[in-house]
Amino acid sequence: MGLIWGLVSWIVLGALAGWLASVIMGTNQRQGCLANVVIGVVGAFIGGFLVNLLTRADVAFGWNLWGFLAAVLGAVVLLAIVRALRRG
Repeated sequence: MGLIWGLVSWIVLGALAGWLASVIMGTNQRQGCLANVVIGVVGAFIGGFLVNLLTRADVAFGWNLWGFLAAVLGAVVLLAIVRALRRG
């Protein structure tokens, strides 16, 4: 049962991070809930990598402020990359 709740929490955290990143980047009107989840979860990995690379500190993802902020940062970076690729 713990694994299922862990996956559900990742999806919820990813959805929130992806939605917030899409609002920040102005893409919320063009993408749906599933895109927000995918962008948020992938963004969490990107954010964790960037935080670790820049600070050498591990970010514990889950229901904490720092993990959420790293996920949002990563999702914003991902949306910026996607935007640049679409324009180019």
